[in-house]
Amino acid sequence: MNKILEVKNLTTSFFTHLGEVQAVRGNSFTLDKGEILGIVGESGSGKSVTGLSIMGLVDHPGRIKEGEVVFDGEVISTKTNREMSELRGKEISMIFQDPMTSLNPVFTIKNLMVEVIRKHKKVSKRQALMIAIEKLRQVGIPEPEKRINAYPHEFSGGMRQRAMIATALSCDPKLLIADEPTTALDVTIQAQILDIMKKLSEDIDTSIIMITHDLGVIAETCTNLIVMYGGLIMEKGTVEEIFYSPQHPYTIGLLESVPRMDAKEKGRLVPIPGSPPDLLNPPKGCPFSTRCPNVMEICKQALMPTFRISDTHTSACWLLHEDAPDVEGFVKGCDSHG
Repeated sequence: MNKILEVKNLTTSFFTHLGEVQAVRGNSFTLDKGEILGIVGESGSGKSVTGLSIMGLVDHPGRIKEGEVVFDGEVISTKTNREMSELRGKEISMIFQDPMTSLNPVFTIKNLMVEVIRKHKKVSKRQALMIAIEKLRQVGIPEPEKRINAYPHEFSGGMRQRAMIATALSCDPKLLIADEPTTALDVTIQAQILDIMKKLSEDIDTSIIMITHDLGVIAETCTNLIVMYGGLIMEKGTVEEIFYSPQHPYTIGLLESVPRMDAKEKGRLVPIPGSPPDLLNPPKGCPFSTRCPNVMEICKQALMPTFRISDTHTSACWLLHEDAPDVEGFVKGCDSHG
């Protein structure tokens, strides 16, 4: 499969009066055409900043310090805001958690969608309107010919989210970044939105990055998964590899803190003790070392290398080193890189 996105050593910081907040700390990953990639982690792990960095939407006082973002073979991380505005909506789109931050309340859905379509496509107003109506129909909005004239406040939360997805997909982008797209929705509407996104991905071959803290959303939609913590990628792999053979204590902690349908008996959920690291002064070793049940002295002193478990599965944990003590479930002696 052809790569649509390459993120290389991405480092994004926010320069505040208190100091440098190191939000994303030298991460690399790729995305293939048609792939749905999940990025999961607690609040403050750097997953949303990763999405904003790709879009070129990191606001002052933040900026990309190092690394590059390559989209469809072209470096876009050095483009100006004006140059990026030509890509946004047409080639790359983003869905935010709260649709009211993207849907202007004083404009109808028609005004919003037609403007986006005509900005990026050489079509008449009538042609843009037809495209907009068809996109609303695709995302399951009933009577789109009538509802397109409504204002955002006249839609329910689920309908607003559908309208925002329709707007994001109105120019058939190659890449869609969805930042917590279903968090504020009830379970039934959430499932419908996820089904819509999967179907649209299949229909127009759009690649999707799904940013969430909800492992259920990941299991429902994604093929591959990145686990982030403290601004770093802790583990990468297929959803099956990470769900059924996690190779990082943080990933294990996340999985143990959510209910499982396949559990043989009822048991208590196990929260991860402690708090996420302060990214103004991140630990010099593993950021999870202060909360890890298997912490070693080297975890506190040195940033961990990334170990390759399989062609698709990597983990950044000292427990995978051949000299580390045995811990049940961990694959020892993997190749390290980076």
